[in-house]
This record gives sequence, C-alpha cells and structure tokens, in this order.
Amino acid sequence: GGTFTGDITVENIIAKGPTGTYDIGSSSSKFNDIYATTFNGTATSALYADLAENYVADSKYEPGTVVEFGGDAEVRQTSSKNSPAIAGVVSTEPAHLMNAGLEGDNVVAVALRGRIPCKVYGPVRKGDVLIASSHPGHAEAAPFKGYQTPAVSVVGKAITEHLQIGEGVIEVLV
Repeated sequence: GGTFTGDITVENIIAKGPTGTYDIGSSSSKFNDIYATTFNGTATSALYADLAENYVADSKYEPGTVVEFGGDAEVRQTSSKNSPAIAGVVSTEPAHLMNAGLEGDNVVAVALRGRIPCKVYGPVRKGDVLIASSHPGHAEAAPFKGYQTPAVSVVGKAITEHLQIGEGVIEVLV
C-alpha cells in the first residue's frame, strides 16, 4: 500500500481474501459519510438514541412534540389530557428511521423506543409516568406515583426533571 490522493471511481469493490480480514478506514482515521442502498453486516453502535418511524402529520412539528393518531393526516399534536391515541414524540435525530421513503407535506419521525427530548408542562420528576397534557403537544406527569394508566395513554417515563410550573423540555424513555 501507498498513499493515494484524489477520488477513486470504481464499479465494484470485492475482497479477495477470507471474510472479515479487510477494513475501510480505521479507529484513528474514519471516513465521514458512506452512502449505500443496502447494508448487510453488524452495526456495533449508533450515534443517536432512538428508533423512529416516519408518519405524515397535519402540520410541521418540532422535535419533542407529543403526537397522536388523528386529524387530517396520520398524526397531529395532542390536545387533550390523557389521550388514548398516543403515537409518540417527534424525534430529534433517530439512530434508526423506519419508513424513510415516506413522502408528504409534513413528514415527521416519531420516536417509538429509546431516549428522546420531550416537551412537558408542569412539574415532572425522574421516573414519573408521562401522559398527554391538555397543553397542546406536551406531556405531563401522571397524577400520582404508581398511577395505573392504560399503555395506550403512556407517552414515556421521565429520565430528567422539570420542576417548574409551565413549559419545559426533558429527556424521556419512550
């Protein structure tokens, strides 16, 4: 090997030795972006912290907005306390995005699992179960510890706290 500077254009790159013996880049010298149609292999880590799926929303919503199924599209921001139609929380940058090819005027990535910033209204403590607030697009703490709410109404669980009255953003597990 030597050092080559400039672009390399090829039709195929094929390893000619035993499987698992060649590298692209190294732990000290990484490529920035790699584009491909299909990846077959083992991913050992992800930069971001949630699994999300694209849905068509009735409007543009910023990350952290709590959304439910309904309205003029597939999802809309929540507007009633303890809504049973929870879809999830609009993701910031998902580690894995399903339904990535979805087209529409207002496509939003809705976090289905993982850690995500979430808009909240009112005091929330670590570990609180979160339900939809009557404050549009926000979650709030369920009324008391051990509150038994149907799974369809749960937005997630608080990882961080917001102890003030009014609006805030915390990290939640969905």
